[in-house]
Amino acid sequence: MTTVAILLAAGASRRFGEADKLLAPFRGRALIGHAAQAVRQCGAEVCLAVVTSDAVAAQLEGFDFVRPPEAPPAQSDSLRAGIAAAQVRGATRVLVALGDMPFVDAAILKAVLARATADSASAVTDGARRAPPACFPMSQFSALLHVNGDRGASGLIRALAPSALVSVPDAVLIDIDTPLTLAQYATCP
Repeated sequence: MTTVAILLAAGASRRFGEADKLLAPFRGRALIGHAAQAVRQCGAEVCLAVVTSDAVAAQLEGFDFVRPPEAPPAQSDSLRAGIAAAQVRGATRVLVALGDMPFVDAAILKAVLARATADSASAVTDGARRAPPACFPMSQFSALLHVNGDRGASGLIRALAPSALVSVPDAVLIDIDTPLTLAQYATCP
């Protein structure tokens, strides 16, 4: 089984303002550094990042890169680009993580990988929401290549059985979208 971890890091940061949120300092490193470290440590054979920024790519040592064809890309554009690149690299499953979720660590990614099967995807839940990170088997690549809009694979994640979900504290699912959110979580655990 070949696992390709796909780090989605190509967003336009519209709600963050002029700056690229992924490069914003957060707890001692660029925000993207937290997600990148978790992905590098999850045990995937290939770490792939979907990026539009050379400055973001420079933060991602050890990753292969792909650029979505649309600029600025919707999340689904980035996901499709990542899935296509993973297929070229011989993926039999993909682990999808988001660059703006700094509280997802390698242990959570490993739990998501362990919950997935050759026939069933997996994702995380805080009991109220279902979200990435998510792992998808090759049998779902075709569906992933046809997603549209800014919700990415949310429809596939919503359809998962409860047994396919890894429970996490709600704080793990915080994504940093605004300077206020960045400041709010910059120092608290």
